[in-house]
Amino acid sequence: MANDKVTNILIVGVGGQGTILASRILAYLAQEDGYDVKVSEIHGMAQRGGSVTTQVRMGKKVYSPLISEGKADIILAFERLEALRSMHYLKKGGIMIVNDQAIEPVPVIMGLQKYPDDIIGRIKAKIPDAIAIDALNIARDCGNDKASNVVLMGVLARKMGYEWDQCMKAIEAKVPAKFLELNKQAFEKGWNAEV
Repeated sequence: MANDKVTNILIVGVGGQGTILASRILAYLAQEDGYDVKVSEIHGMAQRGGSVTTQVRMGKKVYSPLISEGKADIILAFERLEALRSMHYLKKGGIMIVNDQAIEPVPVIMGLQKYPDDIIGRIKAKIPDAIAIDALNIARDCGNDKASNVVLMGVLARKMGYEWDQCMKAIEAKVPAKFLELNKQAFEKGWNAEV
């Protein structure tokens, strides 16, 4: 990341997926590098499985926490439909990392709407370099579905060029001790994922 440039990262998901922890790890990494960081969290009935959006902006000086449409350098999507909904925020040439997991929203559960077909294919049609990873199954292999957020952080941190030791320090600072080893393992699997 160039010192004079602001990097915009949009994290999208569903309530309970750990988007907030992911944004805190990311903010910690940026602050440790000496960057100004602004974070904005938007919760849409998050406790009931609604959309959650976190905007993280980092750079030499950041004046606002909000990312405009078409200005996100990176979108980290914890769920397929949320990825599809947020694509218009990604700038041309930006990076999109998608957890290939479906969580049906309330209208779909109630039978009022249909969950869209072939979301990953639709995303890749517009963003050919989009990365799709089954973070849920990787987390499951580590022993806890909820660690998929840290699997995704492993992919993101490596893509952003962070050092391994920096990342471990951030995880140790932000993850409760009783979940630390699980999350380190999940992060490592994301970091080493062939994407």
